[in-house]
Amino acid sequence: MNQELKILIVDDEPDILEFLQYNLTKEGYKVFTSENGKNALELIKVENPHLILLDIMMPEIDGIDLCKMIRKLPNGDSFIIAFLTALDEEHTEINALEIGGDDFINKPIKPNVLSSRIKALLRRIDFKESKNQVKVFGDLMINTEKMLTYFKNEPIQLAKKEFEILQLLSSKPGKVFVRNEIFTKIWGSSVIVGDRTIDVHIRKLREKIGEQYITTVKGIGYKFVF
Repeated sequence: MNQELKILIVDDEPDILEFLQYNLTKEGYKVFTSENGKNALELIKVENPHLILLDIMMPEIDGIDLCKMIRKLPNGDSFIIAFLTALDEEHTEINALEIGGDDFINKPIKPNVLSSRIKALLRRIDFKESKNQVKVFGDLMINTEKMLTYFKNEPIQLAKKEFEILQLLSSKPGKVFVRNEIFTKIWGSSVIVGDRTIDVHIRKLREKIGEQYITTVKGIGYKFVF
C-alpha cells in the first residue's frame, strides 16, 4: 500500500531533504522533494501528493504562507499537511494549525518517530475517502448517520455535544484540533461558553469510551489517536 502513497517534502535544507527522502523511501513511499515554495506548488498540481511535509522557516515563501496557498487550490482541502519545525514556540504551532495545518513534527527528527507519525497521518486517508457512515476504531464504533456510539459492542449514551466532539476529532485521526476550531465547529462563533467547557466534555467522553482515544496536546488542543 505504501508504494501508492505520495509524500512531498518541502525544506530549504538539502541535508534534511536527503535524510527524510531516504527514510521515507525506505518505508516504501513515493517521495518528492522541493527546496522552495514556488516549485512545491507546481509539484503539488502535477503529482497530487497524499501528504505534504512543510518546513516553517524558509526564504521567500515560508511554510505558513505556502500552506495558505495550498489550501486555496481547487483540491486544497484534500491534502494532509504536517509542519516541520525547530521552533519550540507554542504560538507558532497554534498559528500553523489554525491556518490549515493538520499536525506538526518537531526537529531534530528521529527516524522511528517520523515513521510512526507518517503512518498515523496517512491512516486518515481511509476515513477521509470513506463514505461509510459507520466507523470502527478497535472497541469503539461510531455511527455518524444515526448518532450512535458503541464501546465493546455495548451502546454508550453520549450527550449531543459529546457526540459532536467525538465525531469531529475522529473524522481526522491524528490531526490536532486547536481549541478555537473545536469551539467554532461545535458551538459556533456567536455562542459564548466558558473556557473549561471543552475540558469538561472531553473528560466525560474519556469516562465513557476510555482514555486511549483522545490525547491532550498541552496548550493547543486535542487529537483522536488510533
